Amino acid sequence: MKGRRGFFADCGRVALGLPLLSIAGCSRQASTTPAPKDAAPAAAGGDDLIADLEKQLPALLAKATTVPAVSMALVTDAKVRWRGAYGVKDFVSKTPVDFDTVFEAGSVSKTVFAYEILKLCERGVMDLDTPLTKYTPDRFLKDDPRLDLITARHVLSHTTGFPNWRSDKKPLAIQFTPGERWSYSGEGYSYLQSVMTHLTGHVDTSQCKTLYDGFKACATDFDGNMKANLFVPFGMTSSGYLYREGMARPHTDKGVMIADRKATAIEAARFGSAGELHTTPTDYARFLIEILDPKPSDQYRLTPALLMEMVRPQAKITDSLSWGLGWAIDHKKSGGNLISHSGDNPGFKAMTAASLEKKAAFIIMTNGDRGFDDIITKVLMSEPMQRLFPLTLG
Repeated sequence: MKGRRGFFADCGRVALGLPLLSIAGCSRQASTTPAPKDAAPAAAGGDDLIADLEKQLPALLAKATTVPAVSMALVTDAKVRWRGAYGVKDFVSKTPVDFDTVFEAGSVSKTVFAYEILKLCERGVMDLDTPLTKYTPDRFLKDDPRLDLITARHVLSHTTGFPNWRSDKKPLAIQFTPGERWSYSGEGYSYLQSVMTHLTGHVDTSQCKTLYDGFKACATDFDGNMKANLFVPFGMTSSGYLYREGMARPHTDKGVMIADRKATAIEAARFGSAGELHTTPTDYARFLIEILDPKPSDQYRLTPALLMEMVRPQAKITDSLSWGLGWAIDHKKSGGNLISHSGDNPGFKAMTAASLEKKAAFIIMTNGDRGFDDIITKVLMSEPMQRLFPLTLG
């Protein structure tokens, strides 16, 4: 099994340019299910896109012989307009997927964690621009005084100076002065998660183990806290960070099923915020709706000011791309900014994007290593999709 550094290696893949590869031949039967009862009315627009998706997704899946399933939700007018679930959970059991089938979201996980951190800042538990070392005596990295400069804003905008992930051969090191430039980092999210746990959670020192990279992790209540403070209030009842039976199974680029990773509270403590979210497109669409058309601020929901700070450019990457707090921001095309994030775990690929101006969004998830190349990229390149979500594709 690959190490976790390979697990969460994506760096906003779509935002920075996806490889545009051809589709392999062959065919496989696909299945779908009806639209949700609470779907947005036809007047919300997007009929041509829905017709295209209902035709394109089964066709792409039939040709992508190494990707077992694709599941997608489309939001228009800040309502779930359409859902599609095609294929099977794995090539062995051939159990069909449905709207309740859970996939690994990969680095799309970072978006919901960023939201919760901003809520803690709003509540005064922490501050976006206070060095994280002020909140905990535990030093994530010893012998480098630049650790004392890193803030939550640096983490959420990927400007900490940390690499994506350490390894057993390459220990963690700060590569540049925090705030100096952008460099994608899962380590930063893991650090911020540990600070969050110190401030609001609990560490179970009776459940610990040393991981592949030499990092000793102990179980925490991160899964329970995220459920209580975000997932349940937002109606995301199928979302969490721990393995459960019946999930979609991961598959290699050859279509070989990978053994279930069966994430426990220990893995969630180390990787949860960066890439361990388990969810369904329907669940995640409910989170997207809270970004597009939020209910009034309460003990769980952000104020308009903090929500806008989340989607405001914080770190410039290119002339057309920036990073906000938890989101890539594509501001090259006309029609307003698009926020997006991709997810890239071994055996699972995912992509989400949203237009605040149009109050439209989507989340698409697959359970095969060729999910980007054979399905997601093709969907994003389609003319109806580009009209609503004109993402920069390279």
